[in-house]
Amino acid sequence: MEIARKLAAENDLDFTAIYLHMMGRYEKGAEVFQDTIEHFQLKRGVQDLLTWYREHLPDISLTSHASYVLKFIKNHAYKIGLITDGRSLQQRNKIKSLGLDNFFDEIIISEEFGSEKPEKGNFLHFTELYGDGDYWYIGDNTSKDFIAPNLLGWGTICLVGDERNIHPQNFDKDRMESPKYFVTSLKDVLDIIKFPSASGHKS
Repeated sequence: MEIARKLAAENDLDFTAIYLHMMGRYEKGAEVFQDTIEHFQLKRGVQDLLTWYREHLPDISLTSHASYVLKFIKNHAYKIGLITDGRSLQQRNKIKSLGLDNFFDEIIISEEFGSEKPEKGNFLHFTELYGDGDYWYIGDNTSKDFIAPNLLGWGTICLVGDERNIHPQNFDKDRMESPKYFVTSLKDVLDIIKFPSASGHKS
């Protein structure tokens, strides 16, 4: 949407036409940026559109469920961390837009850290930093999220997705790739993880 707005404004074109064209190409697995430039005869290059994509501050927000769960865990767990793959600037902009810096004690972004899932280094960072304890990992990418934490003996929980998921989920996995628990709502993790200082969490 951000790219479509920019292109529409600087070329005096219809935003909706550009946006729908881009989404249509994306859904078909086509090369969206180059195709859009050629289709609308734009003077911008692919690199311009990539830069806009990577640098823009997304208009996104946490769901009420996600906000509730993060607040609960923040108040009842010893520490809470985030491990995410991707480019630093892009991920930092998402984190800022979602207000996630208010919840997490430690944030690991693969480009900054130098390794990405399923490598163990990102996960070992937490055990080395905080020592012995019960560690839990919640994710949704069944191809790489759970391998390392399973190897390290962590509890692993998969949030089963819907049509909004960007990662296809495959539940026909061998033991090391499969999470120990599955939930369809983020709030369900509060019934799995035991928080010593919690006296109930239903709302």
